[in-house]
Amino acid sequence: MNMKAPRGTQDLLPGTTEKWQYVEAKFKDLCNRFNYSEIRTPIFEHTELFQRGVGDTTDIVQKEMYTFTDRGDRSLTLRPEGTASVVRAFVENKLFGLPSQPTKLFYFGPMFRYERPQQGRMRQFVQFGIEALGSADPAIDAEVISLAMSGYQELGLRSLKLVINSLGDSESRTNHRNALISHFEPHKEELCGDCQLRLEKNPLRILDCKKDSNHPAMETAPSILEYLNDESKLYFEAVKIHLDQMGIAYVVDKNLVRGLDYYNHTAFEIMSEAEGFGAITTLSGGGRYNGLVEDLGGPETPGIGFALSVERLLMALEAEGIELPLNNKLDCYFVALGEKASSEAVRLTYELRKAGIQVDKDYQDKKFKAQFKSADRLNAKYVLVLGDDEIENKIVNVKDMNSGEQEEVAFEQLVSYLQEVLRGGK
Repeated sequence: MNMKAPRGTQDLLPGTTEKWQYVEAKFKDLCNRFNYSEIRTPIFEHTELFQRGVGDTTDIVQKEMYTFTDRGDRSLTLRPEGTASVVRAFVENKLFGLPSQPTKLFYFGPMFRYERPQQGRMRQFVQFGIEALGSADPAIDAEVISLAMSGYQELGLRSLKLVINSLGDSESRTNHRNALISHFEPHKEELCGDCQLRLEKNPLRILDCKKDSNHPAMETAPSILEYLNDESKLYFEAVKIHLDQMGIAYVVDKNLVRGLDYYNHTAFEIMSEAEGFGAITTLSGGGRYNGLVEDLGGPETPGIGFALSVERLLMALEAEGIELPLNNKLDCYFVALGEKASSEAVRLTYELRKAGIQVDKDYQDKKFKAQFKSADRLNAKYVLVLGDDEIENKIVNVKDMNSGEQEEVAFEQLVSYLQEVLRGGK
């Protein structure tokens, strides 16, 4: 019997989960400032959603999805990414009909892909993402990029590189597609099996292939930037102007195509250039996906978004030696000696917790000194001492673990006293 966590998954234990909570709180606060609201979608969806929404020529759909048949003989898939689910919810719940547009959403949640597990790339991983639906303004492309950059920077990351490209509109992509087919057709037999299929279905995906990345034909492949029509060029220039206005540095990479079929116009990735981060440098990526809402049964609605891996974000923080300012101190710890004191500590602990004070006590019948050691291990700010004398006089001996000072406080005044000292009032 295998009782270990499945390959490609991990347990997040106390001491680590606090880092995750801090990162989540940072991005939730950022989304509040940018006026994005949270959405929560099912962990599994009908398989057709990802086949249609992500694209049946992508590695995700062809090789990486966890798909199963339920008892009703329906094909379901654990979500491999967040955008398709969010857009499905947008259409199904008719969010396009809300008076306030665009609809700006964010999500946190586990995603699932059958990949070779390696550092920062798991089979179950957690994504944070945002989607802005209902605006074709280049300014919102810049806003989405700026939110991603702001999150990383506010957490302390400095070794960042923003790479952007334009995939153009439908006309531009069609012209570029034809050029790619003409370019790669003579080399078809030299390409990997996946790229031979991509040449027929979606040649743009060849540029994203890892196996053929060093093939000479990759270096001379026609750039999408050469096939942008005037409208697409103007759109891309507007995005760059907005980024320049915000002081956000970027590099244009003509080979950046992203791995999902639904992208058009703006595409971007944010990378870590920190020493020792690893060979896979991408932290997050996203882009515009005009047409996806219609593909999933909704009205014509432009959209743009991005997603980041929390695992890779934490790796980047570690690579740059950044310690998150976690609050790992306990407000109070009860040290009780004797049966009556232990019983009274139960009551007082409950009263303090109801008043919003963080407090814990011994539940293992430890000796007096051992209880103080527990308080030290938990970094308690104050130790609340109860013994026979304190019970008789209905007081608690409150010890400040920083200064060593002690003060006797009556039972009925304990809540107000601790609220004041924890606010720094005494």
